[in-house]
Amino acid sequence: MLDTKGNFFLGRIFDVAKGKLADQPLLYDPADLTTHALVTGMTGSGKTGLCAGMLEEAALQNIPAIIIDPKGDLTNLLLHFPDLLPQDFQPWLDADVVRREGKTLEDAAKETADMWKKGLADWGIDRERMIALKNAAEFAVYTPGSDAGIPVSVLSSLAAPTIPWEGNREILRERISSTVTAILGLVGMDNIDPLRSREHILLSNIFENAWSQSKDLDLTELILQAQNPPFDKLGAFPLDSFFPAKERMDLAIMLNNILASPGFEVWREGQDLDIKSLLWAEDGRPRHNIFYIAHLSDSERMFFVTLLLSAVETWMRTQAGSTTLRALVYMDEIFGYLPPLGNPPSKTIFLRMLKQARAFGVGMLLATQNPVDVDYKGMSNTGTWVIGKLQTDQDKQRLLDGLESASGASNRGTLDKLISGLGKRVFVMHNVHEKAPVVFQTRWAMNYLAGPMTRAQIPLLNQLVGADASVARKAATPATPHPAPQASASLADFQPVPAAAASAPARPSAPSPRTATPSGGSLTRPSVPSAVAEYFLPMNYGLTEAFRAANKTMAQDAKQTGILYKPALIASAQVRFFDRKYGVDAQIQRAALVPNPERRGSMRWDDFVYSGGNLDRAESSPAPGARFDLLAATLTDAKLVAALHKDFVDWVYRSSSVKARANDALKVYGGPDVSAAEFMKACSDAAGEARDAEIKKLAAKVDRQIATLEDKLTREERELRSDESELSQRKMEEMGTHAENVFSFLGGSRSSRRVSTSLTKRRMTEQAKDDVEESLDAIAQFKKQLIDLQAERARVEQDVNSRWGNVVNQIREITLNPKKTDIYVNLFGVAWTPHYMVEVGGATLELPAFGPE
Repeated sequence: MLDTKGNFFLGRIFDVAKGKLADQPLLYDPADLTTHALVTGMTGSGKTGLCAGMLEEAALQNIPAIIIDPKGDLTNLLLHFPDLLPQDFQPWLDADVVRREGKTLEDAAKETADMWKKGLADWGIDRERMIALKNAAEFAVYTPGSDAGIPVSVLSSLAAPTIPWEGNREILRERISSTVTAILGLVGMDNIDPLRSREHILLSNIFENAWSQSKDLDLTELILQAQNPPFDKLGAFPLDSFFPAKERMDLAIMLNNILASPGFEVWREGQDLDIKSLLWAEDGRPRHNIFYIAHLSDSERMFFVTLLLSAVETWMRTQAGSTTLRALVYMDEIFGYLPPLGNPPSKTIFLRMLKQARAFGVGMLLATQNPVDVDYKGMSNTGTWVIGKLQTDQDKQRLLDGLESASGASNRGTLDKLISGLGKRVFVMHNVHEKAPVVFQTRWAMNYLAGPMTRAQIPLLNQLVGADASVARKAATPATPHPAPQASASLADFQPVPAAAASAPARPSAPSPRTATPSGGSLTRPSVPSAVAEYFLPMNYGLTEAFRAANKTMAQDAKQTGILYKPALIASAQVRFFDRKYGVDAQIQRAALVPNPERRGSMRWDDFVYSGGNLDRAESSPAPGARFDLLAATLTDAKLVAALHKDFVDWVYRSSSVKARANDALKVYGGPDVSAAEFMKACSDAAGEARDAEIKKLAAKVDRQIATLEDKLTREERELRSDESELSQRKMEEMGTHAENVFSFLGGSRSSRRVSTSLTKRRMTEQAKDDVEESLDAIAQFKKQLIDLQAERARVEQDVNSRWGNVVNQIREITLNPKKTDIYVNLFGVAWTPHYMVEVGGATLELPAFGPE
């Protein structure tokens, strides 16, 4: 078994002359890392595997590490598979790559497991050593700016440090400088000179004023104090001469853009940058925390890296001196963070730590693909150079120049030849603590190197080691670290843990996340220009109503902690509409409430229409003890507010109108106070009257004809009855005469006179019958004529009804616009809208105390 003697086992010496490995292991003294190390090599050189091996050795040697991962490779440090089972590897294989190779995931997983078994066996690494690594440290992945892993609160970097100001001024001023540089970099102010930048000087003085009094800052307070600093002089100049108020407002607006960004919310929650708790677990084991920043933009990466390094430096400067490696800071790919040209926020702190960290036992391990992208001052402060295969001759020459400058070595030709002949996983190590450079091949990594992980895979990684964010609830009070292994330690000294521990590793208690509650504004009300009116909207909601309005359930432990006023632009106008023709005399109210007006002289008022009422109950003073939020820049500019006032009146004039209704045929008109149903009824009534009059006029002649016919019909029916009576009488007389003639004939009497009488009676009967038939024909004719006249009258009535029915529906709407002289603006200016600050479960909610009833 190889005896490491407390050193890092990095690989074996490579015999360049023979082109093969020698039996001699390469052991690296971790104390040499206090003079820092730079690892360089092109893509595919094995650089990441080498650095992963160094971090594995650090964990086995009880050395904590803060690991900055810009690409996602170093998340592989959580892939501990001591049993080397295929099913352990399978979830982390790239399914697309496996499919393109024509394999199944199961087959690929078995091949990978077999390859790792063979690789580890070739390098003499057994299961016990792998279990020792798995349990040597607590591992976790942090994701600043995201909740995919354990989130990180950057607001803790603005809070006053726990160390006293007196006696630590130099340390804290360096941290202030780095913090301010990082903040300004986030708003696009790169490569600034802290001695020449007014913005940097102003914000640094604000920080120093607060921290020297042990007062915390947050972004809201920083923005307010940038507008109204708590001092009236900077150096020998009055504040307004050094940095005019208008330009301070511009700076405040830039800073406010950070706070207003929805994506910034996740930066407010999570783990504090408390380096002590990030390095050591409660049980005394070291922590290896990976800060995954591949998902961040360049400015966000720079911001976070600067704050993290600043926190490390502040912690470091409070430690006692040490010649042994106390902690390791590793960054994979420092391109852009320590450039030879330019001055990004991270550069100064990197250079400072490379110069000073060695005295405190803090080692910097840096990696890059291109040495030409690294500042020569940083390279010259690096004691160990590990060089792999390089991409260009320019990179090689830059390294050789740096080596000569750093060590005064004169073996440039030898190094040139060695570097030029390097293959994969073969490196040249130049250590100022050793007599000569060595060529070695890196050992097999104990963790599975699956390649870069995506943000979606981070939760699974943390769950794999029991470091998901759900366990990061309990504050971690770091215990005294375990003593470092003795110099005689060997690979065999890492004894296997009990089977139960091996199968179920302890869940690491990740450092407590900080849930940053809202700052609650400032007790100082921002000043409003004298020409701008100021209103305080009433608190017309009780606490229960505020929860209901916010669609939240009021918890039993809800406790009101204060009142916060938030600014808005309020605008309200009364608009009169008057038109004699259409009978319109009406008033409407137009109002808008703009929470955060843009800095321009116009507004999309339609997006901020307020119709809830209660604006007329605005008060002249705020609630006692209330706090105030940041005032939008627009509301501090009287000219802009005046322009918005004019724009509001124009908008009211353009967009305000009422609808009148008119039926010109009926001469019926109705204003906005007449409903559609009421107007239709008025039209129906008017049309009914006109219809009746027209029907009466058009049907009069027909009615007279009908009346004449009805009169004739009546007379003819009366005459018919008379004729029918006479016919009946004639028939009886005729029958009597016939009977008399029969009796006379039977009695033997024959009289010519009787025959003549009988004939006369017969003629009279026929005449009466003709009269009846004539009357019947006349009556039938009269009835037919009457039916025709009645049908004609019905047609007239139908035509009239149809025409007036159509007239009823001839309704049009008329849009009436106001005159500008009829627009009266009764409210315009800054409206302070009240909000309840409510503490629920340790967090602070802001609930609106004003709204429509």
